[in-house]
Amino acid sequence: MDQQSGREWSVGVGRDRTMALFEPAGKNPQGILFVFAHGAGGHRADRGMTALAALLHGRGIDTVRFNFVYRERGSGRIDRMPQLEECVAAVASRAREELKPRRLVIGGRSMGGRVASMLAAKGFDCSGLLLLAYPLHPARQPERLRDAHLSRIDVPVLCVNGTRDALCRRDLMEKALPGMSGDWTMHWLEGTDHSFHVTKASGRTDADVLSEIGGAVERWIVRLA
Repeated sequence: MDQQSGREWSVGVGRDRTMALFEPAGKNPQGILFVFAHGAGGHRADRGMTALAALLHGRGIDTVRFNFVYRERGSGRIDRMPQLEECVAAVASRAREELKPRRLVIGGRSMGGRVASMLAAKGFDCSGLLLLAYPLHPARQPERLRDAHLSRIDVPVLCVNGTRDALCRRDLMEKALPGMSGDWTMHWLEGTDHSFHVTKASGRTDADVLSEIGGAVERWIVRLA
């Protein structure tokens, strides 16, 4: 692969391996690298991941996308949380070694963001956490909150969720926010679902939503400098 457009690495994850794809933004004045994990049903090259990566490149952020080990094997059976965490940590550590970014941000879509947040809560060395459609609870099970570890995160966080997200009821997230660290930024996308889609009746398009996400990220990364 041409290094001007990107690079791929084979990364060891315990006894397994996965492939990680580095894509540079071109101009990156902040020196930020985002290690970008996919959601439970997705993969590193799915439509949502590709669109969000392109969005971030346009905002001057380099990215590293990768498959969790179960997806790299072609399986739909999700690895246990310790294995998921090990994968993010292995890819992030390799990215730091290879690229030596000024700022390393971890996170991702849905489950990928949740895994990264678990690592950050355990003190994984990073400059920030970017959560895109954080799954606060399973669909139709709002009583099963996934917020117990969030108060232990001590790096800047940007969390972007839609107001129609079936995995993140706004009232429950806002109830949890006072217990978060002082550097937690919550950005709500009006009328969007877990995949950041909007209805035709909203008068907006998915492209409008992506532009809004880009603006939120751009404002947030200034604070990481």
